[in-house]
Amino acid sequence: MNLIKNIFSVSVTAVLGVSMLTACTASDESGTDEDEEISRQTLTIADTDYYTRFKDAGISINVYNWGEYISTGADEGTLDVNSEFEKLTGIKVNYTTFATNEELYAKLKGGAASYDVIIPSDYMISKMIRENMVQPLNFGNIPNFEYIMENFRCQDYDPQNAYSVPYTWGTVGIIYDSTMIDIAPEDIDWDLLWNQDYADQILMFDNPRDAFAISEIMLGYSINTEDKDELEQAAYKLKNQKKIVQGYVMDEIFDKMGAGDALIAPYYAGDALTIMDENEDLNFVVPKSGTNLFIDAMCIPVSARQKEAAEMYINFMCEPDIAYSNIDYICYSTPHQAAYEMLDEDVRNSTVSYPNQDFIRDKTTVFVNLSDEANLLMQNLWTEMKSAEDESSNRWIVPVFLIFCVIIMIFVLVRRHIRNKKDIF
Repeated sequence: MNLIKNIFSVSVTAVLGVSMLTACTASDESGTDEDEEISRQTLTIADTDYYTRFKDAGISINVYNWGEYISTGADEGTLDVNSEFEKLTGIKVNYTTFATNEELYAKLKGGAASYDVIIPSDYMISKMIRENMVQPLNFGNIPNFEYIMENFRCQDYDPQNAYSVPYTWGTVGIIYDSTMIDIAPEDIDWDLLWNQDYADQILMFDNPRDAFAISEIMLGYSINTEDKDELEQAAYKLKNQKKIVQGYVMDEIFDKMGAGDALIAPYYAGDALTIMDENEDLNFVVPKSGTNLFIDAMCIPVSARQKEAAEMYINFMCEPDIAYSNIDYICYSTPHQAAYEMLDEDVRNSTVSYPNQDFIRDKTTVFVNLSDEANLLMQNLWTEMKSAEDESSNRWIVPVFLIFCVIIMIFVLVRRHIRNKKDIF
């Protein structure tokens, strides 16, 4: 890959430690000398002239991303990516987060806010392309696209790779408390999420596409099915699960599983690695019957007010040091070749982060956008399932209590009536 002239080091600090701190793989070592310096991530930029275009323009961009999905500099020795971009370019970053693709879609569709950079998932990108909600990118402003691996370009959700730049990828699996779940990892399948023995200790995704995919895999259907009967059967299976589900959540999975408030949850591999680093009782496995392989990518909405600055931000996110810093922090898998090569060998060899190609070919499927009719049916079935009365025993507590109160009142009134008659005679 060609390095452009004018190499410049931004926020350079001496690398004094023995090994790079990582959020995913580093372990705390006891007895560390207090005065020992910590290895720090560095940022070296090729062609700094590119980033001076808006230096004194006083502009800002609005970035809308998933929660916990960028390096914030919170861990000692790591980069605050948005802060580094602001220092380098003079462009202010207004950064907000969403929890689901559907939340992102609704926000953009409703026109309640304007964003310059968004990071949706594969199927949502194709939906937005079809509905003219994102605009083609000028790749002349994104020279660092050259670092994106060939096998992550021109995916079905963006066949010409005209609208998106891959940011991360990963698989969906199950995270569980290994001290309470006595099942060999190789035997775990999606039916663990329907196991009555763990009632009220199971969490479920709070978005229809991921939830339906799990149900569809269990039923032997494609996760991209549009068949009405198959979608209805998948919804029925989710309805049967509802009575043992503690809650439908997304980002809250991290806190609940980490605190031991639940035992089992579907989870994204990258997030699982992060939480497992903090809680050694947790384990993660991709169910043996297969899973979804997802790709999240950077796009620019048609309503963006600062398209060129947004493309500059996307290019910055593809700077090797920045791509590495982000992937090291969030622990997802990277489609960026240079960032991948910077990872520790044990991370590159992890079957959770980087499954072998045979597994990817035989056991994973990438979402594609469904037709409007199928999307509407899935959404309606999901809404009906979630709004339906809970058929667990809790459903009857209030009515049984009310009936009991009525019986007591009738008993008291009858006794009072009998007593009054006795007093008369």
